[in-house]
Amino acid sequence: MSARMHLSPAQPSHPQEPGPPAFEAAAELLGLLADRTRLALLHELASDEADVGTLAALVGAARPAVSQHLARLRMSGLVTTRKEGRRVVYALADGRLRSLVAGALAAAGPARPGHHRV
Repeated sequence: MSARMHLSPAQPSHPQEPGPPAFEAAAELLGLLADRTRLALLHELASDEADVGTLAALVGAARPAVSQHLARLRMSGLVTTRKEGRRVVYALADGRLRSLVAGALAAAGPARPGHHRV
């Protein structure tokens, strides 16, 4: 008889199972990743830190739009800043974001003509 068969139905099968606060936080994080520009910014920052001008050129977006996205990412704690002279340099706040962004891009797979994802 397996140990699992001895669990009562009221006990969770995984003792460390996430609760509602974890699902709420994960949904908020995934919501931030749901924007193409923010996802591209996090992807670029996974490689190296950069300033707004560099990031705008890399992701092909206007500098003011990139600044707004970076402000939102900073307020949510996903990116950090540091001053380098007059420049503000952005970096990922948590290395686990690299895996999350890479996983999201891998799960999306290559775009195929005529194929639309939900």
